[in-house]
Parts: sequence; C-alpha cells; structure tokens
Amino acid sequence: MKPHHRKKLLRLLLGATALALAVWYLLPHAFPLPNSLTETPRSPIILDRHGALLHHLTLPDFTRSQPVPLTEIPSDLIACTLAAEDKRFLTHGGIDLLATARAAKDRLAKGRITSGASTITQQLIKISSPKSPRTLKTKLREALTARHLEMTWTKDQILEAYLNRLDYGHNRLGPTEAARYYFQKPLTDLSLAECALLAGLPQSPSRLNPTRHPDRALTRRTTVLTRLASNGKYDKSRISTAKAEPLTLRPLKRITTAPWLTSFPDLRPSTPDLQTTLDARLQRQLETIVTEELAPLADKNLHHAAVVVIHNPTGEILALVSSGNWNDPRGGQINGALAPRSPGSALKPFTYLLSFEQAGRFPGSIVADIPTRFRTREGLDLPENFDRHFRGPVTIRQALACSLNIPAMRELNDLGGPEPLHSFLQQLGITTLDPDPIPYGLGLTLGNAPVNLLELTNAYATLARGGGFHPPSLFKHPSSPIPHRCFSQESAYLIADILSDPAARAPAFSRHGPLELPFRCAAKTGTSSDFRDNWCLGFTPEFTVGVWAGNFDNSPMKGLSGVAGAGPIFRRTMIAAHQNHEPTWFKQPDSLAQIRIDPRTGKSIKQWHDRPGHEPKRPEHKNESVPPKFARPSMTETVMPRTYTTQELCPSDSLPLPASNTDYSPQGFALLDQSYSEWLDSSHNQRRDEFLLAPDQPAISPLRILAPRPDATYILDPELPNGGRLHLATNLPGLATWKCDTLTLSPSDSEPIATLTPGIHTLTATDPRSGESILVTLKVESR
Repeated sequence: MKPHHRKKLLRLLLGATALALAVWYLLPHAFPLPNSLTETPRSPIILDRHGALLHHLTLPDFTRSQPVPLTEIPSDLIACTLAAEDKRFLTHGGIDLLATARAAKDRLAKGRITSGASTITQQLIKISSPKSPRTLKTKLREALTARHLEMTWTKDQILEAYLNRLDYGHNRLGPTEAARYYFQKPLTDLSLAECALLAGLPQSPSRLNPTRHPDRALTRRTTVLTRLASNGKYDKSRISTAKAEPLTLRPLKRITTAPWLTSFPDLRPSTPDLQTTLDARLQRQLETIVTEELAPLADKNLHHAAVVVIHNPTGEILALVSSGNWNDPRGGQINGALAPRSPGSALKPFTYLLSFEQAGRFPGSIVADIPTRFRTREGLDLPENFDRHFRGPVTIRQALACSLNIPAMRELNDLGGPEPLHSFLQQLGITTLDPDPIPYGLGLTLGNAPVNLLELTNAYATLARGGGFHPPSLFKHPSSPIPHRCFSQESAYLIADILSDPAARAPAFSRHGPLELPFRCAAKTGTSSDFRDNWCLGFTPEFTVGVWAGNFDNSPMKGLSGVAGAGPIFRRTMIAAHQNHEPTWFKQPDSLAQIRIDPRTGKSIKQWHDRPGHEPKRPEHKNESVPPKFARPSMTETVMPRTYTTQELCPSDSLPLPASNTDYSPQGFALLDQSYSEWLDSSHNQRRDEFLLAPDQPAISPLRILAPRPDATYILDPELPNGGRLHLATNLPGLATWKCDTLTLSPSDSEPIATLTPGIHTLTATDPRSGESILVTLKVESR
C-alpha cells in the first residue's frame, strides 16, 4: 500500500475512532435523564396508632409499590433477574453490543424480531420515561440515555432503581410488593425457586400470571434457573432442588380490617406512612362482635350495625365499624357511622342538660308525665310514651332514666321550643340538622331530626369531658386539642349520674340487662318510629361508645328496641375497650350537694323530715258507683303514715324550695294542681295512694289554646269525613271552659266539639281558677 494511502486509512480509522468515542462518551450527555428517576414511587400505607399495618393504598396509576434498598433484596433474586434479563449487566456500559448484533442478525435472517437486546439500563430508561411509539428513533434515544445514566450512576444504583420499578403483575411494582402479594412473605424468606419465579414475571406479567397460568409461570421459572446454572456460580443440586419445588402460592386476600378506611372523607395522605388513631386489635374485636350479634337477629330483620369508640381525653377514634358486613349487597359498603338517621330518644339527655343550665333545674325537679296536647304545623299532636302509659308527677331522674317522651317534650316546651336545643346540638358538632328548627317542633327531643353516629357519639364524649368539646379525630396529631367549653362540669356530672343509675332505669328497662355493665357506665338508648333505627350510646371517663343498628334500605325491624338491638353490641364493645384499662368514674364536683327530697314534689325535706311524712292507706270504698280501683280517699280520712324520701344531687347554690304544709293533705297525700285532674281520674293513674287534687291550687302552666289556631281558615267540604266538626283543645283539658255565641259547642271526652258554619267566629276559653280568658278568631268558608 502506498504511503499516502496508508496515511489516508489511518486518518479514517482515527476519525472513526474519534467519532465512535464521541458517540459513546459525549453524545449521550445531550439526552437528559428522565426526571422520574430521582423520584422513587411509593404507595402510601395506613397504620394503626401503634404502627401496625392496616391498608396499602394505591398510587395514582392504581399500582402499589414499596421500594427497598438493594442491600435488602436477596442475592438470589438479583442473580435470577440478571440471568433472565441481562446476563452481561455488570460488564457492559448500558448497551450490550453483542446482544444488539445478535438481535440484528436474527432479524435480517428471519425477517422479524425474535429476541430482544435491551439491557437493564435501557429498560429502566424506558419504564421511567413517558410512553412513546416503539420506533427506531425511540430506541436510539433510550440507548443513548442509558449510556448517559451509566456514566452518571453506579451499577448498584441502576439495579436498585430497576428492581423497584419492575411490574410483577396485579399492579404490583417492585419485589417487596410481589413477594407480599404472591407468597405473603418478606423478601428475606424467599426460596431460590420463588426468586426465579418472580424474576421471570416482568417479561410478560399477564401471560405469565402464576395465579391464572401456573404452567406458563413454571416453564418460565425453569428457563430462568437454567440460565442461572449456566453462569457456573450456583451448585447444580441447588438448581435441581429449585426446579423440583412445587409452586405454592398464597395470593394476598383483601384486607378486611376497617375496609371503609380507604374511602373515609378526610383521608388525604400527605406522607407515605399515614398513622391513624385506630387500634387494630380493638377494631378487629368490634368487627367480630358486630358479626356475632347481628347473626341471631336476622330473623328480626336486623342486618346492619355501626359502632364508634372515642378516647375521651383526646377525641381520637379508636375503632369504627361501618356496616357489619362490607360485602353485603344490600348496602354493606355504606358507612353507617356517617349516614344520617333518626336518633330516637338518644337526644333527650341534651334537653335536660339545657334545663339544668338555663332553667335552674336539677335531677329531682318535677316534670308532668300526663296526657298533653301540643300544637304543630300539621295540627294538634297528642304524643305518647313508649309503653303508652302516663305516670303523673315524675322527677327528671325518672323521666330521663326511663326515657319518657311527654316529660321531655314538656321540658323543651318550657325552654322555649325547639330553637334552644337545635342551637345547642349544633354547638356540639351536629351538622346534619336543617337550618330552620321550627319544622322539627318539640319532636326534636324525641329524635325526629337526622344525626349521624360519629357526631352524636362525640356529643356524648363532650358529656364525658365535663362539657369540653372538640371534633373527633381519625389521624394522629402531634399535640392534644384544646377543648371548647359548651356547658358546666356540674351539669355534665348530673346527666352522667342519671344515665348510670340502674335503679332509676329499672321501671322501664329492668335490672341486669345489656346496659348494666360490670363497672359503672352511663348509657342511653334510642329507637326511632316503626323500629327503623336502634341506638345505644354511653361513656365512662376513659371511652365513649356509640352503636347504631338497623337496615340501610330503611326497612323496619320486627319490634327490636335499642336495648335489644344495639344494647348487646354496646355492652360487649364497652367491655372490650376497657380490657386493658381499669374503669374509673368521675369525681363529683364540690359544688354539688347531696340532699333529701320528696320525689312526689321535688322539694327539699331537710326540715320537713321531722314532721310525720305519710304514705296514705287506701280506705274502704262505700261509693259503689265508683270502681274501687279508681276511687280516691277524701281529705278527711285517716291514713297510716310513712315518709317519702330519696337522696338527690343538686347544685349547692340553687337548692330547691323546702316542703311545707301546703304541699300535703293532713293525711300525707301530695297535692296536685288542676292540670293533673284528667290523669288522676284515668286508668293511667297507678299512684292513687300518693296524690290528691287540690282544687284551689293553681296549675303549673297558664291557659293556652291549642286548637283552633288564631285566624285560621276552615273549608266546609261535604266530601270530608269530619262533617264540619272541630275538636277544641287547650293545655288544661277537663278544666278550661269554652264559649261561643255563633257556633254550637257539643260536650266530648274532655273538651267540646264545635259544629262549624260559614262566617267569622270568636271562641272564648276560660281558666276557672283565675278567671283568665283567651279569645281566638277563626273563619269558615263553604266549598
């Protein structure tokens, strides 16, 4: 070869070498690394208060990933992955030139792609970059970017990032999630055969899915082990053992503990590890309790229940059961703790709490349990107690403990109607009430407004905190919340004392039932109309428990009350909550005094007890026209004495009036005013040896006209069944008198009936005790 040709060839070789070096070392720097390489994806996990795992959440693309350092990945899995994907990974520079040449040769020879040549580094670039068409240009860009990465990162960094991003199927990224899903094992416990199986899956996760195509997965595992054996670093016997190992999968089942948690409204993870306030042990216990208690009541048409347990000092939710059966097709995935339902009598404690706070009442104050007509927007309402009996004068302790309806409505009426209770419930965090309290009427105290279990349970927790309110919390906070005071500690203690008094509760609920626990505990039940909802809520100083039971399709249960439906769940839940916590009780505030009262009058007998108190003895009845059962002794009959006394708590700065001679007959009967006359003469009166009517004693309430409403207009329609007859009503039935110059008034049971005629009419109701009269005008039109 001539010298100038040799020089020219040399220059060409040097130029080609320089160009190759530039392409290999310099050009890759023109291709930036994907930003996602520095962001290792990790799906959030939800922990309980002690750090125990509750749930793995998904990433935005619905995958799950738990990256781990390369040092925590078994060497067998690394070796199997290299054998399956890139056997020369440790020696090439990001592009396997030999594999590339082989792939090109095979394509030219066979006219199609029969083998790949992508290295682990190239695959890492591919899965870390936005999706793009698989063109030659794309592959060249990925190859040069892989070179850039090889010159920037170490082999260990590349391998760690690659393994943690690999798709192993079932939306599991990385070996940690793969081992957890397929084998329910930590990485360190994987056998060589299991490592080989996992290493083979990323080639085609769906086609090689071992849960659906175990034969394909086993064939791929054998291929990986064969390649692993060819590198000469593994003992042949170990490879043979791995090939013979049977495929034993333990596919991960969906976690059932607190399944509602992932859809909780406030669940917005801001960190990979989200710690809740739940206690996993207690949560699982409660889920079992609910399942066990619902099963025998299925024939009563009770299918769902929800439970909330709150730690009183912090407001933290320790456990929450949403439905009892998450997989129930009848609404099992509805969260019963958040669904508004009618609470029944569960709101009554807050009515009496308001009465203590605003009206100076105490547990021994008397409230009338007598037939009472209340005017509503729909007309007159004559409510009844649960058992359809009326007990006459009762103390607030008796009324609340026995959950009597009439006393609660009368008490709310005396407080000014539904507005005070409506406002008070909103202060206690009840957000489900309509803004206008008027449509609820006095029925608000009976639970005609929807509330949800979580908020009502927290309202009861406010009682347990002595009036300190703060919202319930499901997530751990670095500091405890500062409670906002809603009512006095004294009033809270009085309500707790009543709700924890089994003797006061006994006439309505009997002794030794679900509400009577091995330790002192305040408890209140509620049952909505037609038995559609059961409630049981209560507290100790440590915990507040709320239980709702019913059906999400709103179908009624078959005669189940709150005691029978929700009560057993409440009892077992409260005992479970105290399993590792010694129950205590509240310290009585120094401002409360223990006094003696007559439970018939609510008055103090501090001085009165030295005077003979009396329990009248029933005389013989000579008046045959009056059945002995309903006859009352006269004021002059001789009776045997006995003292009516009971101990009661009362604020020491507002003691009740002392009893005096004017409160009793000479024989020791407690004297009642005229508002009790209808009850005294009725079959409801089972206390005839305790009371007499005092004709000259004023009624507790002034005269009020309940029907007709002022300026009401009535239409005479011949098709209506009442025939133009209007029942007149006052709050003093049997006592008030009626008069009208333009309408005919006919006698009826306790108050007259007016026969309507067209025109404008004025009716007069008169209280005979005081002579007070009230006028009401109405208009009657013909149709």
